[in-house]
Amino acid sequence: MLASAVGIPALAQTQAAGTPQDAPPVAQSQPPAPPTTTSQQPQAREGFWGRVNPMARKKWVRRQTDPINDRLNELDGLAAKNAKDIQDVDARAQAGIKQAQSSADAANQTATAAGTQAQQASATAQGASGHLDQINGTVNGLDAYHQVTEADIKFHGSSPVLTADAKTQLDALATSVDGQHGYILEVEAHAPGNGSVGIQSSQRLAEAVNRYLVTEHNIPVYRLHAVALGNSISADATSGTPDQTTAKPPRVRTSSVHIRLMENSLAASATVPPQGAAATTGAERP
Repeated sequence: MLASAVGIPALAQTQAAGTPQDAPPVAQSQPPAPPTTTSQQPQAREGFWGRVNPMARKKWVRRQTDPINDRLNELDGLAAKNAKDIQDVDARAQAGIKQAQSSADAANQTATAAGTQAQQASATAQGASGHLDQINGTVNGLDAYHQVTEADIKFHGSSPVLTADAKTQLDALATSVDGQHGYILEVEAHAPGNGSVGIQSSQRLAEAVNRYLVTEHNIPVYRLHAVALGNSISADATSGTPDQTTAKPPRVRTSSVHIRLMENSLAASATVPPQGAAATTGAERP
């Protein structure tokens, strides 16, 4: 009885330690198992009475992997957000590049058009400068006349009657200016007699010459410039006289009308005719 009382607790301790009851007894000569080191961690036991079942294992794995899955999901969301941000930045960059290219193309077209307009403006300015030079030349030549020819019409005494020889000279002069432009006729009338007597006589002579040219040859009145000098001689007639500064000026002894045909330099060069007149068609005279 005593042996049975001692053996039952020993058998219970052996079963609690996990030793099978039917295990063969260990020989006394076998060395004891080495003691377990303190560094080894005890294995986790789950389930009922320390047994690990499959359902308990999945829950445990889920509890262990849920934080990892949450972190992975967070990283996936962050990666998706970064990808979207990159796409947005790329889209904005592409739009900016296209807008900049469009602006550059528009600026290039504007610069090309401005260059074309500048060239046209330069050509217009050059043309205007040339036209201005031509106008300046025209204005400078408006009063530039030179003598082409001259005629001296003689009268008998103070009578304003034209002789046959005088009419022949006037006819030849009028024929030379027929159809011409840019000319004037200077008419200087001289008659003997002092003071107003000579002036009146020379006035009648000048009127006789002008009347013949206007009525017989249709010379415009505005081209006739007459002056009655009486018995005085013009400065052109006395130029070159050696004693004109020391002796008295010479006086007129016979009645006459001196005519000078003066031509404008523009009409002579046949470049620009006077206002309202066509280009000169007659032969060029020296």
